[in-house]
Amino acid sequence: MSDSSAPTQRTARVAAELAACLPALYRALDRRIGRDYPHPKPPEGQLMLLRFVAQHEGCTVREAADALLMKPNNVSALIAQLTEQRLLERRQDRDDKRVAHLHLTETSRRRIAEVRELEEAHLTEALAALTDGELDALGSATGALISLTRHLHTAPAATR
Repeated sequence: MSDSSAPTQRTARVAAELAACLPALYRALDRRIGRDYPHPKPPEGQLMLLRFVAQHEGCTVREAADALLMKPNNVSALIAQLTEQRLLERRQDRDDKRVAHLHLTETSRRRIAEVRELEEAHLTEALAALTDGELDALGSATGALISLTRHLHTAPAATR
């Protein structure tokens, strides 16, 4: 094995470990939250949209679709479901009546806060069980994971 293949093999190993670990971490946290959450849990697509709108209050359907890497008609379908459930509001743009701005309802705002509190509580409990070295490593890795997410999100369409 040549020295030049070592970085490639290391990158491939890290990629494989992340591909296996991150979904398992998400599923474990999702199960814990689902067990403790007192309301019916919306499907993942609806949750993603609600979380995006929470961070970008007043966004348009197009902005949400672009950010979530979804087709606008699929986002529109999610919006229709969420408005029917009174978790999301569509407000018509004052200048362009064809454009709708998305806003959370008070109910969805409270529920998102409940989910965040559960996420933080479960993660805090799990992190407390780690060694100082493991906790330091995770703390150092969060910046890299955010950067990795940004690179994947902004990758050219041909590579998606």
